[in-house]
Amino acid sequence: MRLADTFRFARDAATGNPLRTALSVLAMSIGVAAVVVLTALGDGARRYVVDQFSSLGTNLVIVLPGRSGTGGFNPATAITSTPRDLTVDDAAAILRSPAVKRLAPLAVGLSEISYGGRLREATVAGTTAEFLEVRRMDLAQGRFLPREDWNRGSSVAVIGSKIREELFGPEPAIGQLVRLGDRRLRVVGVLKSTGQGLGMNTDELVIVPVALAQAIFNSNTLFRILVEAKSREAIPQAKDQTLEIIKSRHQGEEDVTVITQDAVLATFDKLLSALTLGVAGIAAISLAVAGILVMNVMLVAVTQRTGEIGLLKALGAPARTIRLAFLMEAAMLSTVGALVGYGLGQAGAFAIRQFFPVFPAYAPQWAVIAGLGTALATGLIFGVMPARRAARLDPVEALMRR
Repeated sequence: MRLADTFRFARDAATGNPLRTALSVLAMSIGVAAVVVLTALGDGARRYVVDQFSSLGTNLVIVLPGRSGTGGFNPATAITSTPRDLTVDDAAAILRSPAVKRLAPLAVGLSEISYGGRLREATVAGTTAEFLEVRRMDLAQGRFLPREDWNRGSSVAVIGSKIREELFGPEPAIGQLVRLGDRRLRVVGVLKSTGQGLGMNTDELVIVPVALAQAIFNSNTLFRILVEAKSREAIPQAKDQTLEIIKSRHQGEEDVTVITQDAVLATFDKLLSALTLGVAGIAAISLAVAGILVMNVMLVAVTQRTGEIGLLKALGAPARTIRLAFLMEAAMLSTVGALVGYGLGQAGAFAIRQFFPVFPAYAPQWAVIAGLGTALATGLIFGVMPARRAARLDPVEALMRR
């Protein structure tokens, strides 16, 4: 029996019972689709978090008030208490580090902003002119904060696009006077719309000079100090020098936490990569279930085609040919199911991207290859038992049962 004849035998057997074949293909396709969709979600989450942290700027070293007890970055303890607050003078002292290119002190709070009878609450960020470059933000209109003495803030503000839309509507915002808390400020710029990111929504942000923000909040405390190293290679040096400068100003106490952007990215990348592998493993279980279904279907096929198998063996077909025919049928079912599942999975990932455009739900290549390969391997492995049972049938007994 030639290989082409064996293939036709397997194909006719698969198409001869369309319901049985459809169930096998459906089971396998669901397993592969689950792998593709779940790994797309897991890897999409990893890419989203990495992109959001990257959008904060480049070569960043972040100084937080308070000491993290674990020595590493823990989102749950990112905001900590400290006996000594970070101040603008601390930020100015960090500029002495030769590894530091620029930095931006940051004071954050909530306040009401109003114009022309319209009032809303907004997040207020007090900072300096360097903040725009440190955070790699863009302006849609006007200019940013002036370069001036950090301890003497001008009465100016830069607002987010949503704030501009809600307060001014179709009117021009640049040059208008708004009331922020108990202060009257002139709008000098409007931020380019970027949407929700990690930390804050810049579309709903009001940026003012740091001294003015501290006066509005009646506090000298800084929320963060964003330090930009001169290069990626200088990040460790900038971190160490920043910590030493703060310690020298705080009577030798290490009462701040200094983290690097790369460290945060590496931590989240490892966590979310492990999550992707975990959901891929869970989805792979469905492939094993599909393989068991293929095995059961093939065992039924052996029972239903006992007479046909006996006739082939009576005509001289060796056991190897019978095994190959049934393994080929299992491989065909698994391959078709894997391809259909791949298409369904990609369609599901595409639907996720359409509903959530900011979420890069693309299945990683390794997951697609692993899913397709596992589907084919599962079909073959679970097809071995039915193939061996068919090959062991006695031709005389098989013909008698026909």
